[in-house]
Amino acid sequence: MTYKILVPVSGGKDSQACLQLAIEAVGVNHVLGLFCDTKFEHPKTYQHVNFLREFYGVEIDTVCAGSVLEQSKKWGRFPGGGSRHCTDYLKIQPTKQYIKTLAEKQGGFIVYYGMRSNESSERKKRYEYKISSETYLPHEIMPSKYPKYLAKLGIVFQLPVLDWTTDEVISYLNGKQNPLYLEGFDRVGCFPCLAGGDQWKAKAFAHDEFGQKQFDDVMVVSKEINKSIWTSKKGKFVNESGQGCLICQI
Repeated sequence: MTYKILVPVSGGKDSQACLQLAIEAVGVNHVLGLFCDTKFEHPKTYQHVNFLREFYGVEIDTVCAGSVLEQSKKWGRFPGGGSRHCTDYLKIQPTKQYIKTLAEKQGGFIVYYGMRSNESSERKKRYEYKISSETYLPHEIMPSKYPKYLAKLGIVFQLPVLDWTTDEVISYLNGKQNPLYLEGFDRVGCFPCLAGGDQWKAKAFAHDEFGQKQFDDVMVVSKEINKSIWTSKKGKFVNESGQGCLICQI
């Protein structure tokens, strides 16, 4: 089997939309999904990745290069700011290696990435002159992350939902998106994203029993590396001073 399109799948809506678009473009037998397991996703996200396999009838490989908390202990800090070791070492690097291995085995293909310009001002600026229907060399999309040798192997990237709004993505998926979106989360993947804002972290920790377990595990690592999970001054004070907690304020 020769795959024409590889889709990195997170369990989120944008990568799912890319997966669906890829299947519509070349047929399910020529599409391959790739899920990078950070060992920090909600059980519903793992269930949703399995749902994608069954609903679309598509093959989705899983790779794991470690866990978010292992990386936090290794680097002595939680991800955030200019250091997102979770993304670099648990998603980008294993994806890069997977792409290289597959290309050497079967030849080049397109990688559909689910980036959208309106997700953040940073992405809007980064992809300002990119066109969703065009393909680009990997290092033209992510210059500091993807080496030029991938282009020599016949790899090109495309951003199919680059100009889509959130509503357009949700409408396209027709109710088949990860159920966490219906439970009040704008983004899914790591639960919570430790590089995100304090309110979102607190919301996830307070969401259910799994969230509470995540909080307990994170606090163990926090004490071990002597770093706070909370990034705002209010978050650090409220959660570490005994004056209550952001979790209780939700």
